[in-house]
Amino acid sequence: MPSPHQILQSVFGYSTFNGPQEAIIAHVVAGGDAIVLMPTGGGKSICYQIPALVRPGVGVVVSPLIALMQDQVDALKELGVAAAFLNSSLTAAEAGQVERAALAGDLKLLYVAPERLLTPRFLDLLDTLAARAALGLFAIDEAHCVSQWGHDFRVEYLQLSVLAERFPDVPRVALTATADTMTRQEIRDRLHLNGAREFVASFDRPNIRYTIAEREDEHRQLRAFLAERKNEAGIVYCLSRKKVDATAAWLAKSGHRALPYHAGMDSAERRANQLRFLREDGVIMVATIAFGMGIDKPDVRFVVHLDLPKSIESYYQETGRAGRDGEHSDAWMLYGLSDVVQQRRMIDTGEAEEQYKRVSRGKLDALLGLCETPTCRRARLLNYFGEPQPADYRCGNCDNCLSPPETWDASEPVRMALSAIYRTGQRYGAAYLIEILRGNANATVKERGHEGLSVFGIGRALSDVQWRSLFRQLVALGWVEVDTEGYGTLRLTTEARPVLRGEIPAFLRRTAETTGAKRERKPRAELEGLAGGALALFERLKAWRRETAATDNVPAYVILHDRVLREIAVERPASIAALGRIAGIGENKLRRFGERLLALVNND
Repeated sequence: MPSPHQILQSVFGYSTFNGPQEAIIAHVVAGGDAIVLMPTGGGKSICYQIPALVRPGVGVVVSPLIALMQDQVDALKELGVAAAFLNSSLTAAEAGQVERAALAGDLKLLYVAPERLLTPRFLDLLDTLAARAALGLFAIDEAHCVSQWGHDFRVEYLQLSVLAERFPDVPRVALTATADTMTRQEIRDRLHLNGAREFVASFDRPNIRYTIAEREDEHRQLRAFLAERKNEAGIVYCLSRKKVDATAAWLAKSGHRALPYHAGMDSAERRANQLRFLREDGVIMVATIAFGMGIDKPDVRFVVHLDLPKSIESYYQETGRAGRDGEHSDAWMLYGLSDVVQQRRMIDTGEAEEQYKRVSRGKLDALLGLCETPTCRRARLLNYFGEPQPADYRCGNCDNCLSPPETWDASEPVRMALSAIYRTGQRYGAAYLIEILRGNANATVKERGHEGLSVFGIGRALSDVQWRSLFRQLVALGWVEVDTEGYGTLRLTTEARPVLRGEIPAFLRRTAETTGAKRERKPRAELEGLAGGALALFERLKAWRRETAATDNVPAYVILHDRVLREIAVERPASIAALGRIAGIGENKLRRFGERLLALVNND
């Protein structure tokens, strides 16, 4: 059999492995079990695809999404790899054909949904393959779905321990892009991978710029953000289906190619919108978290959150759908204290056990800390995932590093806010407390007699924006908590007492009056090093790729990634041999597309 290096070069068109890929592949090829944590776009798939091509038999890949299976199988076929999938989209006759191909030894990779794998029919198929020594490996993709703490939990994943029990001699590799320490242990315990070697790549995605801003005028802020990103593909996440529909409609009316996606839509319409997003350029998908896991589109240039996610894991996973190709991308989020109230209420009023609620509150608090930190956001993310960074770490590609926020001694205003909470009976939310602090004697304030309080009007020196920021930071610091049973009212914690008494100073981040200021942003062509003839050639190559993808009925990136086209445009290879040295062009693609690409380079 060819070596992993030979397959990397001949099939995938790369000369070197990235990060821990080589060690992972060697371990699995030798028959070892593995748990692989690697960021989105880091090359997880190669970690089981190459071992499946090296080892005898077929590699069985458990994947939770039909769309992901289709995309990966299409991509493998374009590379000349014998691959297929089994899921509910196939007819009985089509499924039977795939099963016969597996038994005949005609497949090297077989993708299957966890529900299908657990059926007696498929387990019998695996028994037959095992008896013939024709099972190469099991790969469990999106392994974090086994965690009952996460929003991607799939009950079928809990039953995948059957693979260890039934086929103990077949190596298994569990892969995910997002798992904190607790989730890693769940993967190990629930999938019976206690003896597996763990490989953890850096969680850093240096090409993604993280920006988190206070929600002021959502439409105005989003319009300004998108104005600098015309004709770029992106995802806009909203918490509710209603907001998804409204935002998609507003964006479409504003001239953007925006489509909605949520679980309440007709499945055919949902599928059609997903296909358009994957196969067309410049489409914006407005979606709930129902959209995204396994989306393999490499040129998503931005991910927007218009509502606060549930945890840092959710935020990291969702923002990780941007920039899978390694190019400059944005993770941009708006949020306010109302988001925290809403998320806490969802946790507290849910039907989950108290232990789950306690963990969920802790995860939300960690996310709030990320939002309110005055220091590098990337450092905060990496620290959360067990990659400690020095206190003075600066990534240079997040809003806090690019425009460092000031900190100020807010001890006096903080005591004003805490006193206002206390003197109003800990029965009101931030908006009402700000009215009192700023001395707004409206009808409600007068009706309740609060204009006579000692705290009435003592905070006129701060604006509404500054007070909102201050209350958010009080919650983030744990001095104030949200009482969800009291409709989002604020109350003091025991930790607030020494602050209120003046025994502990309060240094907070200073919030600017507006978060809508633009930063100079170079045109994408300039960022990608394209100009003049190279840019013209790049556009010709993209047009050819669109036509070829339409003919093959696959997404454009399955033919060749933007990075490959850009390198061709810059290098202008003059021969098949020179074209073959472009990273990302394997033997099958060189054979299929080589002559046409050279003709485009020569402008024939």
